[in-house]
Amino acid sequence: MASVKNAYSQAEVEPWGNITGIRKSGQLFDFETSLRVVSTDRKHAASTAKEKQQPHYKRVNDDEQEVTTSIDSLHFTENVKDNGSGKIKVTVRLTAHKDTILQGVYFVIALPNEFLNGDLRYSGGDKPELDRFVKASPAEYDDNAKKLELETTTRKFSVKPSEKSLLMVRTENVKGQNKLTLFIPLKLGEIKNGETVEKDFEIRASGEIDKTPVAIAINTTQQGRALEGLGGNFRLQNPKNDPQVIDYSLQNLRVAWGRAEMPWRFWQPKLDADPTLVADSGKIHPAVRKAMEMAHRLDSLGIPVILSAWFPPDWAAEGKLNFRPVNGIWGNKLNKDNMEAIYKSIADYIIYLKNKYGTEPKLFSFNESDLGINVRVTAQEHVDFIKGCGAYFAAHGVKTKMLLGDNSDATTYTFIDPALNDPDAKQYIGAISFHSWRGWDTPILQKWADAATKLGVPLLVGEGSIDAAAWNYPDIFQEPTYALEEINLYTRMLAICQPASILQWQLTSDYSPLIGGGIFGNNEPLHPGQRFWNLKQLSITPKGLCAMPITSSKADVSCAALGDNSKGAYAIHLVNNGSKRKVTLTGLPAGVKELNVYTTNKETSMKQGSVKIKNGAAEFKMPATSYVTLISK
Repeated sequence: MASVKNAYSQAEVEPWGNITGIRKSGQLFDFETSLRVVSTDRKHAASTAKEKQQPHYKRVNDDEQEVTTSIDSLHFTENVKDNGSGKIKVTVRLTAHKDTILQGVYFVIALPNEFLNGDLRYSGGDKPELDRFVKASPAEYDDNAKKLELETTTRKFSVKPSEKSLLMVRTENVKGQNKLTLFIPLKLGEIKNGETVEKDFEIRASGEIDKTPVAIAINTTQQGRALEGLGGNFRLQNPKNDPQVIDYSLQNLRVAWGRAEMPWRFWQPKLDADPTLVADSGKIHPAVRKAMEMAHRLDSLGIPVILSAWFPPDWAAEGKLNFRPVNGIWGNKLNKDNMEAIYKSIADYIIYLKNKYGTEPKLFSFNESDLGINVRVTAQEHVDFIKGCGAYFAAHGVKTKMLLGDNSDATTYTFIDPALNDPDAKQYIGAISFHSWRGWDTPILQKWADAATKLGVPLLVGEGSIDAAAWNYPDIFQEPTYALEEINLYTRMLAICQPASILQWQLTSDYSPLIGGGIFGNNEPLHPGQRFWNLKQLSITPKGLCAMPITSSKADVSCAALGDNSKGAYAIHLVNNGSKRKVTLTGLPAGVKELNVYTTNKETSMKQGSVKIKNGAAEFKMPATSYVTLISK
């Protein structure tokens, strides 16, 4: 596995193969490539995209990345190599595993909106009239040419195949927006089993680099919900490698919330068995014992615990347990004939955990029950369960509250609507949760903030990260682009959602923020990567600071602010997604004279400095593509 510690990752490559731009001096000149397979009748097309294939990603060298993937019977290898300032070489190799007739297989490049108003020129083509700059849109262009160039008032883009090729320009509607899109055929018509096609392209992107100053303004007159701090998931799945990551994380992070599994199907596999008697007789299942010990360890450190169940026992589910999706549907519905037994089984687990280990979870949930990972309920069944199980808990002296939602994504916010509007459910709800795998648009995230405000309970991001399928291509965890995108989302969620905690998925060897130790086949000594340093930097936010409004004059600088006016304590988190620039921070009270500054990026790990406040403003330099935290002294 190549080290990327000192690499300048010029090309931004998603692990499924799409190139999303080229960075120069930290600024991303964005575009998005894909591989597209089009049927003969043009009615069906399949493209490389997130969670659509099963790709493999690796960094070959500091300046080279490679993705292998398949669409139907076509296997692709895509190699992307940095080739100079603002320039990359892309090599795509296509191999067919059966005879297939298609309209075509294309390398596709979607350009930003500004290119719709730009100009284009073909070089060395068959049409001399296109060997000069013409308006790029709304016309359609096709030419066999050596090069295609596009220009706007601020940007330039070009693609140059290694040999003369058909280069097509179209305007496509992509997610509701028109995009100028380039199509380069890899193969047209029939492709035979075993046939291999390979094509090379040189892509250049350049333009004005925005180095203008950034104005950040905090409004300390308004205080929102309190952040208790960074949290973590501790679902045990790898007995060999989990312990070292858990130990390191708990020793080096301030963990404010923890989430542990209730291995329900091992706790009470049979309906007519008393799981407490079985456990007391010494026959407790090892997975149950380890999960309880994990919950107790968190509790002993003063960390409140969420208890979540994944797989139900057979008797608690309808039909045969589905460990994988069946006809596209995940999980199992609960057996309605056994609801009282279900409530009792869960309560018995919590009571045993309290009596044996002295640990009582703060909250209980079924993991991602909106989707069915692995209990599946409807929105109405969700609120019915909250009321039914919540009432059972209360009647039997269990103080654990129900966690509303714990949704698979932010996008499925309507799942919690019945509970939000049911006054009888409120008394049993201790918090609201969603997982941050999808649904990052501000209006969607705001739905969750509004729900927490409506119920007057804390909001938790029960699983925090950005790519649920990343375990399939774990090399991506070491990429600076992944680390920056993850902490950028967290910063935005702090500002928009005002959560009590973002619980990292996970602080175990699964999706590990640590590198080496045999994890994912990497036998380097265990050590923190950029993602871990980001988490540590976030975790030093003083407990209990409240969200405060903050604004940035630049769209590529995300920001969140927290403070406590009574203590004169403040923390500001900034993520610079662009070039190095000067920052002016205003709005802090006159009593704040100096700020500690921490910076993490691919080259530095929580590098510490300080900045004094003069005439009501703090001025400092923010490195390119960096996460910066300022905490009042």
